[in-house]
Amino acid sequence: QEQLRESGGGLAQAGGSLRLSCAASGRTFTKYDLAWYRQAPGKEREFVAAIQWSSGITDYAVSVKGRFTISRDNDNNTVYLQMNNLKPEDTAVYYCAADMSDMDWYNETPEYWGQGTQVTVSS
Repeated sequence: QEQLRESGGGLAQAGGSLRLSCAASGRTFTKYDLAWYRQAPGKEREFVAAIQWSSGITDYAVSVKGRFTISRDNDNNTVYLQMNNLKPEDTAVYYCAADMSDMDWYNETPEYWGQGTQVTVSS
C-alpha cells in the first residue's frame, strides 16, 4: 500500500526556518514525481513546489521561489521542503503529493496524498 507521511511542521517566527519531510512507502514512489501543496484556513489548496524523480528538475510557486527549496533522496524515498525566511502568510497545512511524470501540478490533482502537517508562522 502506497503511503506518504509528512513530518517537521510546527511553529516558527517570521524570518525563521522549518524543514518538512515526506517519507514515501511503496515501491512505486521511486519513479514518481513528488510535490508539496498547502492549504491555509478559508483558502483553496495551492501548489508550492515539485521535483522530478529522474532529472531532479524543480518547480516553485512564485510566492515561495527564492525562499523554499525542494529536494529528494531517492534511496530513502523521502522528499524535503526547506522553508527559509518564513512569513505569516506561509501559515497552512502542508501536504506531500505524488504522481507520474508530466503532471500539471497547478491544474491537475495528484494521485497520492499525505495527511498533512501544520505550519504556523507568527509575526
